[in-house]
Amino acid sequence: MRCLPPDNKPIGAELANCRYFLTREIDAMPHLGAILVLGRQAHDAALRCLDQRPSSVPFRHAGMHMVDYGTRSLRLVSSYHCSRYNTQTGRLTDAMFEEAIDLFATPA
Repeated sequence: MRCLPPDNKPIGAELANCRYFLTREIDAMPHLGAILVLGRQAHDAALRCLDQRPSSVPFRHAGMHMVDYGTRSLRLVSSYHCSRYNTQTGRLTDAMFEEAIDLFATPA
């Protein structure tokens, strides 16, 4: 999601509306090789767009999974969301975020 829903908790209908647009963006990039997702909600939403069940690919920080989508295989890299809450509580540190970015930037 690219918006900030009330109380930072999107409802199912909001997620479903975003899924349509995210799927179109993914489909419009035939040479896309990797996707970086920030947070569990984005992780699960991306998997649904890629015709995968979120339970089949568990979320973890700096997690990397290869996901088959149509005729291609995409690398999905997950990180905790870089929200103020996560950074101020230490759940996500600069080093942890850089680890996820490095994993994303490294060719498969």
